[in-house]
Amino acid sequence: MKLSEAKQQFIASWGAFGTHWGINRTMAQVHALLLVSPDPLTQDDVMEQLSVSRGNANMNIRELIDWGLVDRVIVPGERKEYFSAEKDIWKVATQIIKERKKRELDPMLKLINQLSTIEGDKKDKETKAFIDTINGIKKFGEQADRTLDTMIKSEESWFLSTMLKLFK
Repeated sequence: MKLSEAKQQFIASWGAFGTHWGINRTMAQVHALLLVSPDPLTQDDVMEQLSVSRGNANMNIRELIDWGLVDRVIVPGERKEYFSAEKDIWKVATQIIKERKKRELDPMLKLINQLSTIEGDKKDKETKAFIDTINGIKKFGEQADRTLDTMIKSEESWFLSTMLKLFK
């Protein structure tokens, strides 16, 4: 397989995977393109290589910047904005985990904490079932929160060696 074919296959596949991870296909494709590009690219480069509109490229680049996965790069002597993706996959993964935690887990834990303080007769069958379910979700969510915090704060080598020990 030639490099150009492999690059296109990676970009297309990363885009398809992105839809399973909760992001849109184009955002994942822009990320993939910037990941495998050795030099920073302009918005025009992204538009041309992915055959997307200016608005679509702009919106997805901005979202990737918001996620902390892409940075603006200053190229001396150039007036256009250039963009580059973080290449360290450990940093990419931990940044995605931080964002997903902030956008998904934290609001869910806030809601569960509010719901766990309902009033009512704790001996009532429906109240007890509700409280037990909410407390189970709360316990699981808090454990997931602690685990994700540990992973985010850890070094790659420590985390991987710890995970290997768990699977022995």
